[in-house]
Amino acid sequence: MSLCFSAIVVLLRPIMERKTNNQLLVPMDFSDINEVALSHAVKVAQTYKNEILLLHVMESSLLKNLFGGMEEELVKEALMNRLTKKADALKASAGINVHVRLVEGKPYKKIAKIATEEEFDAVIMGSNGAEGVGQIIGSNASRTIQHSSVPVVVIKKSNIGPNGYQKIVMPIDLTVETRQKAEWAIHLATKFDSEIILLFENSTDDYVKQGIKANLREVTSKLDQSNVKYTLMEIEDSMATNFATETLATANKLGADLILVMTHTDKSIGEFVIGTMTQQLVNKSRNIPIMCIHPKETGFIFSYS
Repeated sequence: MSLCFSAIVVLLRPIMERKTNNQLLVPMDFSDINEVALSHAVKVAQTYKNEILLLHVMESSLLKNLFGGMEEELVKEALMNRLTKKADALKASAGINVHVRLVEGKPYKKIAKIATEEEFDAVIMGSNGAEGVGQIIGSNASRTIQHSSVPVVVIKKSNIGPNGYQKIVMPIDLTVETRQKAEWAIHLATKFDSEIILLFENSTDDYVKQGIKANLREVTSKLDQSNVKYTLMEIEDSMATNFATETLATANKLGADLILVMTHTDKSIGEFVIGTMTQQLVNKSRNIPIMCIHPKETGFIFSYS
């Protein structure tokens, strides 16, 4: 006896809802790009009624090599005073609660550990080289994305506009994880009245094309249910360039305020890593912030139609 069916539909159901402590974590290195990151954090905090934690991570080995004994304590005291002064200024100007913390260790490890274990809403950090003690450099941003289970917003040169993230580019690919971006698109759009640009490739491969169409159907259905504005934008699959390059070029052309991407899972090692596309966008974007979202675990439900 044989069973006949027209299609197998695989539905993805999150295993658990994400928790949050309603705080944004902003790594502090007192650089110019850090001030830009703070402008984004303040706007988001005001919009979502978040609190902010200013976190400075001192490299343990650097601290021990450069200072010792009383000098080390004086450096820590000076840094805490600087953090507190910045927090007080933000409280007064922005009307939000701001906390400070000074810790020792590897910056990306401490940032990711604190953000994940204490269930922060997001990490908002600058992406290029820093000035002063305890740099938050590009490699730390990449490693933080890899190790943090909460979203990491990598800020570039542009300050956030008065109306926040009005135009958000959201690339849609073949992976099942790409659908999870819809939840964050809705989360942002309902507060900032954003337009979501769903960017996808016109693949010549039928399997890839059908998979992308299926992902688009699910994403647009969720956006429709939440009354979120969106535009579908197709780009040609080209051998001369890649999806990341096309995404960034399109986002720049449209004057986008944010690019929304997923980190990806390496099935062979069972760990989440930064996918090639995410890495390229984080490295190559000069102005547009990149919001990197860690996929949630999903359960698989098979239904037949």
